[in-house]
Amino acid sequence: MIQLTKIKDQLFGGHARTNKANKNVLFSFLIKGSSIACQFALVPLTLHYLDKDRYGIWLTIVSLVGWFSFFDIGVGNGLRNKLSEALANNDIRLAKTYVSTSYALVASIFLSLMVLFWIVGPLLNWSRILNTSPAMSAELTRMVLFVFSFFCLQFILGLIGNILFAHQEPALSNLINPLANVLSLIVIFILTLTVPGSLFWVAVVFSISPVVVLLLFNIIFLGRKFRRIAPSYKYIQFRHSKDLFGLGLQFFIIQIAAIVLYSSSNIVLIQLFGPEEVTIYNIAYKYFTIALMINGIITATYWSAFTDAYVRREYDWIKRTIKRMEKVTYLLMGMVIVSTLVANWVFYLWLGGAVKVPYTIQIVMCIYALISLIAAPQHIFLNGSGKIRLQLYSAVITIIITIPMAYLFCKVLGIGPAGVILAMICTTLPVSILYKIQYDKIISGKAKGIWNQ
Repeated sequence: MIQLTKIKDQLFGGHARTNKANKNVLFSFLIKGSSIACQFALVPLTLHYLDKDRYGIWLTIVSLVGWFSFFDIGVGNGLRNKLSEALANNDIRLAKTYVSTSYALVASIFLSLMVLFWIVGPLLNWSRILNTSPAMSAELTRMVLFVFSFFCLQFILGLIGNILFAHQEPALSNLINPLANVLSLIVIFILTLTVPGSLFWVAVVFSISPVVVLLLFNIIFLGRKFRRIAPSYKYIQFRHSKDLFGLGLQFFIIQIAAIVLYSSSNIVLIQLFGPEEVTIYNIAYKYFTIALMINGIITATYWSAFTDAYVRREYDWIKRTIKRMEKVTYLLMGMVIVSTLVANWVFYLWLGGAVKVPYTIQIVMCIYALISLIAAPQHIFLNGSGKIRLQLYSAVITIIITIPMAYLFCKVLGIGPAGVILAMICTTLPVSILYKIQYDKIISGKAKGIWNQ
């Protein structure tokens, strides 16, 4: 009983901001744990319902559609930081203006994109883009239009997640994906019992589920708990777009780099090696990035907390928090190594031998996960403080070199599919080192020029 009391005091007996963050981490773990379980259950279920080729096609479509997320021009992340600042200063009118303007901007962008895509999409040769049989062209066209339309709606409604993060309520934001995953899991299971394998119905299920959940969240939270900052046409002031775009535009380019880093891998693989390699890569990625998911639960919880602390100049709290997060990072790196040693056994237990992941893919994916964890705490502080100019320049370089480097490794040097992950490693390692250097300079008061922007 005494030990439990000590643990409780360590978790919830300190700074109020720390207590709130720790509670959110705890709830987020419970929520995300169920989400991860659902995601892992969905892989063999969907793989069995379709097959390796059609599953690879579906994953590539998701990647292609994901490229259009950069059209929000970083408004979502700009809203998160600017809304956090307004709430920290107790400026409710400004907070409501930021929310209203953000919804207006994102809705106008993505509804316009939806209309444009309905005009252009049918003119594209989707069977050639996805390296599949011409006989699937009509089905793929219909499916891509459907997926893209619901993707646009998802992006508009998804601003509620940034609002929850700005209120330092990441556990509630993290509840969105698990609920969508549970809904998808239930419907896919019903389809396996009632409908023959259909790529179109898989697209319908995975597209509609998050939109339904997001719509409910918008109604519940903006209609009640956050009613005082709920969007209103009276508070739409596009002159504040500059505030959102100023920081948001930099986040926008950084988001593009993240999309390029992940999505281009699927595109390169399906063009060079076929849909089956896309399936193998995504299964390996999902397994080896479990530690990154856990890390994301923790770091995302502290994003807005770091914004609040930085605005209030509470640097001692920032340093203590970073040190605690670094200890967790080291544990997660150990977890990645152990998961690599037992990978074959887990893959067989998980997929029943339906997919085999080569040792080369396992090794390079392990290295990538370790490198991605190196500066995770510092990265989230930089995002929260808005000091992201260095990330911006790094992102531009990543966009330029990732795909050519992947082609070089895969084809020219003959490394094969593992070359895609090697390209990701080459762009991730130097950036991780720079994050740690920049954090040290800022927190010690020595940051000048680009290091302090």
